[in-house]
Amino acid sequence: MTWETIRIWIGIVCAPAHLRRTLMIALVVGSWLNLFNHGDELLRGVFSLPLAGKLALNYLTPFVVSNAGLLARRQRE
Repeated sequence: MTWETIRIWIGIVCAPAHLRRTLMIALVVGSWLNLFNHGDELLRGVFSLPLAGKLALNYLTPFVVSNAGLLARRQRE
């Protein structure tokens, strides 16, 4: 992997149309994961630093996965 490849990947991921789509996927899937996995804690008002990290990862994970899919598709083309 070269710096040029990384630069191209960043350009693809940061393209407005792609970024809009992957952020929407992260918002929808991350919200569902947070509700499903931590809804009871959130409804009780329990909030801590470890929980905040888990909530953030529930948004980060689908963002990374959707971008990986985007890059894999682009590589095939």
